[in-house]
Amino acid sequence: MKKERTHYTAEEKVAILRRHLLDKVPVSDLCEELGLQPTVFYRWQKEFFENGASASGRTEACLTLLVWAAQTKSSPPCSLTSR
Repeated sequence: MKKERTHYTAEEKVAILRRHLLDKVPVSDLCEELGLQPTVFYRWQKEFFENGASASGRTEACLTLLVWAAQTKSSPPCSLTSR
């Protein structure tokens, strides 16, 4: 029997990317835990970094913080989960 695909919201994808970029959880661990193919994870990461400027609302704020944290290799100045 085929396993049904899981669909993640933009906020869920940001939270998953955050765990890798800020919490330093290895991609292999995240993918195993969530049942993701690594290519899916890397596609999300690529899309978020390329489209960060065109995103809107809360996703844009999260992406901005993720980019900043990745570039400075430090924690963001505020919580990604607040609001």
